[in-house]
Amino acid sequence: MMEKIKITFEHKQIEVAKNTTYLEISKASILKDSVLAVKKNNELIPLTAKAIEDEVIEFIDAASIEGAKMYKAAVKFILEVALKTIFKGSDIHYLHSVPGGMLGEIKYEKVLTSDDISKIKGEMARIIDEDHEFKRYNILKKEAIDFYEATSYYEKAINVKTCDDIVTIYKLKDYLNFYYVPMPYSTKYIRKFELKYLGNNRLIILYPSNLTEGRLPEYVHHENIINAYYDGKSWLKKLDTPYVGDLNNLVSSRTVKGFIESCELHFTDEIKKACDKIIRNNDKKFIMIAGPSSSGKTTTTRVLGAYLRSKGYDPICLSTDDYFVDRIDNPKDEFGNFDFECLNAIDTRTFNNDLIKLLKGEEINVPTFNFITGKREYHNHLIKLKENSIILIEGLHSLNDDLTPGIPAKYKYKIYLSPFIPLNIDRHNYISTLDLRLIRRMVRDNRTRGYKVGEVIEKWQSVRNGEEKYIFPFTHQADTIINTALPYELGVLKVYAEPLLLSIDTDSKYYEEARRLLKFLRSFYSITSEYVSKSSILREFIGGNECD
Repeated sequence: MMEKIKITFEHKQIEVAKNTTYLEISKASILKDSVLAVKKNNELIPLTAKAIEDEVIEFIDAASIEGAKMYKAAVKFILEVALKTIFKGSDIHYLHSVPGGMLGEIKYEKVLTSDDISKIKGEMARIIDEDHEFKRYNILKKEAIDFYEATSYYEKAINVKTCDDIVTIYKLKDYLNFYYVPMPYSTKYIRKFELKYLGNNRLIILYPSNLTEGRLPEYVHHENIINAYYDGKSWLKKLDTPYVGDLNNLVSSRTVKGFIESCELHFTDEIKKACDKIIRNNDKKFIMIAGPSSSGKTTTTRVLGAYLRSKGYDPICLSTDDYFVDRIDNPKDEFGNFDFECLNAIDTRTFNNDLIKLLKGEEINVPTFNFITGKREYHNHLIKLKENSIILIEGLHSLNDDLTPGIPAKYKYKIYLSPFIPLNIDRHNYISTLDLRLIRRMVRDNRTRGYKVGEVIEKWQSVRNGEEKYIFPFTHQADTIINTALPYELGVLKVYAEPLLLSIDTDSKYYEEARRLLKFLRSFYSITSEYVSKSSILREFIGGNECD
């Protein structure tokens, strides 16, 4: 008689034969048409694995954090295979994330047309309809290195050296590749995607995520972010450091200190360029500075103010956080929690009245928000504009004109801070801006607030939802983009982040995310913080800056 076991998921329990695959069990899930993996004991398990005992499981789709990353990786692989099937000898490099998707660049002997992109999209749809399995192989590290060296993917061969002794690679049709997240079982679950051709073999790939609740996002063109990325990529190419492996070579050869100094100079030069643009627009009185969480707004605003002061200006810094409404009046989200990210969390009426008074030459008393009592306080912080004064306004909503409706557009200059590293892991895996910011935040919040990693990840989703609603829709309006990431910084952050991530126990629901980030950080050789200057933006997160 066949032994039976009980599997619990989605508030129900079913009885199946022992050694039934999770793929078969998933047919009873409400996600059966979109399931990507199964989560058991807080760890992702392939659908091909077999259930052998009574257990509680969770099926994962693109509406979850882990599933969204799997879905993106699958789209990348399907696109790569479709491209190489139609255009022999071609390849695609995945370069950088953009709101709602990612930027890719096709490498081929000719420039493709819009019709060519349509053919690629059609081939992707065919691969999906044919329901090809993403076949998983566990091979020895040496075999993986030999394979990539033989295919001239030199940077992949270098990266594999930082992996475990057993390397997981995937095969789709006749193509093999290595990605940093697991693949779903088959192509049939990857129904939603879109390609937007930018010309010159550049395209944006759109896909659903947990932030869109599994829906395909609408496309919004972000020319300024794309241009900023290419500027950074071009600069790194001049330094002969396009990939993480090249950075690691600098670490192992003990020549990374000079690279770090170049990165710091390049960052301050970017702020200087922004300063020069502001000066050329000398009718601007309000510099609106916005950026997502952990983008380095504090340091960037301080350095920008220092540059303006050196040019004869009197910079006055205002933070919209100091104009929060009293906590008792703060709006709440649909779950009954305080929504500190929404615009109505700020007393925009008082804020605008103060700005208008300043324009009229009047004196104002700037408040300070007490985050302990949850109330705005006044401590006789009086300011009045001089002839050479310029106001730097830093805050989440600074790009949104609804924050400052009383200020004419001619007086405002908008700056968006975007921490992205144009240093790629390899041609098919880029450094996630989200991962960089999350690692920055967990290191900083542990140091300054004593938060555990689980607490930081818990809050992260709420923070990300706020950014999607209140920052990213306005980034295309920015007059200037400043990249606030340093190409070397993950080597430094690794030293601080790894012990925190290792503290996550297997019984934590964030265990899988911690394990993924640990695997990601293994790509980087450790860099001592002794090489980081006291004035570096990185000190905002690791500590030890000039103000500490």
